[in-house]
Amino acid sequence: MKNVKLQIAVAILLAALAGSLGAIAAERWFTPAQPGGLHEFVHEQLELTAEQENQIDQLEERHAIENAQREFAVRRANADLAAAMNSEHEYGPEVSAAIDKVHASMGELQKASVRHVFAMRRILDEEQQRQFDRQVARALTGSPPE
Repeated sequence: MKNVKLQIAVAILLAALAGSLGAIAAERWFTPAQPGGLHEFVHEQLELTAEQENQIDQLEERHAIENAQREFAVRRANADLAAAMNSEHEYGPEVSAAIDKVHASMGELQKASVRHVFAMRRILDEEQQRQFDRQVARALTGSPPE
């Protein structure tokens, strides 16, 4: 009986750890050019027209839905990884396949973010695009503002 309780506790711990690692990775690698910094820059620094604001707001609404779906897929893949780790207790074929699934879902999240960045860029005029491009480069490289 103690063995079953210990296995359940280890499975829960592994699932929490995998989920946390996935969340940390997603935050570190996939949000620099996304919400917060870039969106604040677009809305506060680029002096958008009312039409541009409206178009970007519509893009952001659609992106929020897609982003939530992609984040759910990453969490689901992390849960599968936790289950594989609990099943194999070593770096075996199930764990390897689960890691590939995590990476694939994280890659899709990043691709969706990059598509969103380019969709916003298309709405901007030439000068706004130049400023936007510099800001995106800063966000992706961690460079300080000029």
